[in-house]
Amino acid sequence: MKTVWLAACALTSAATAAHAADYALLGPSFGKGPVTPALSEAVISRAMATPDRPPGAIPHAHTEGTLPGKGIREISLKAREDQPIVLNFAIAYRLTGDRRFLDAAGRYLENWADIYQFSFNPIDETGFDTLLMAYDLTEDDLPAPVRAKVDAFWRKMAVGYLDAIDAGPRNANTNWQSHRVKLATMAAFQTGDTAIIDRAREAYRRQIAANLLPDGSMFDFHERDALHYVTYNLDPLMMAALSARAHGLDWFGWKSPAGASLPHSLDWLAAYARGDKTHIEFANSKIQFDRDRAAAGQKEYAPHPWDVGNGVSTYSLASLLDARYLPLRDDLVKRTGKRPPVWTEIQRASQSPAR
Repeated sequence: MKTVWLAACALTSAATAAHAADYALLGPSFGKGPVTPALSEAVISRAMATPDRPPGAIPHAHTEGTLPGKGIREISLKAREDQPIVLNFAIAYRLTGDRRFLDAAGRYLENWADIYQFSFNPIDETGFDTLLMAYDLTEDDLPAPVRAKVDAFWRKMAVGYLDAIDAGPRNANTNWQSHRVKLATMAAFQTGDTAIIDRAREAYRRQIAANLLPDGSMFDFHERDALHYVTYNLDPLMMAALSARAHGLDWFGWKSPAGASLPHSLDWLAAYARGDKTHIEFANSKIQFDRDRAAAGQKEYAPHPWDVGNGVSTYSLASLLDARYLPLRDDLVKRTGKRPPVWTEIQRASQSPAR
């Protein structure tokens, strides 16, 4: 594999050319930093294992509120297998310039743009952030007809989610809204349309004010009695903040009039991530579906001690926004053996130190 990696790295990639301003999160510097051979080899090996795998887009995906064994749930989970695969193809292309990976990523992106019809259910569609990042890394080198299809797809996503957010109060202060904000924001930056980006910024600020509390906790923690839903809020909101940061904007440090902010909530969660505090998940959830899932055999929704490994991804994202979270991320990796998302490691090597 090392020989393959050395040969691949010798290729010149058109994808390292100056990237257009319309990208969701991963800009022109991605992959230009000192990526370790082991990390590069892992990405390339996975990409080489599935170069001819056909994409599996479906018109509608639905898992929210479903229990294991339901037909649409299983069909949707199968289709979701495309999401990490297409991002891996795109990263492999950015690292190597091998057009096999570009062609594969483009095939997947076009397939989803052609077939998928947005429901604007953010739990069902939250994984589209991987397709957005894959497009970041390949857009400049995809054929013009493919770009036109995919650009229209992202504009539809951005406007549709922002319209849904503005339309009414459904789940307006829960993790549902946090995932809507993530998807709307990333797609908005992909369009490069300042009016859409401004709408996304206002949606982000409203969610910080509605979901995060001045003491650092959040609405979902008190409703679900689970740190799982703390990270499930913080992660999408940080993805939105990372998109803004990639375009020179500081959304991360914004505070609501009441004093709520992402850093404050990350500091609140850190006491549990370090082990200073412990928590039994879902013991007093107010949501019947949590109990239904536990009864159906989903043990992660039955009362149990919070798995601190759940914090690895959260503090990986946080450390890209503020370097003071890097020691905690490293400690969580050491204690749990769980690895950060690959793209965050390459992004770290590619960007200037987090502020």
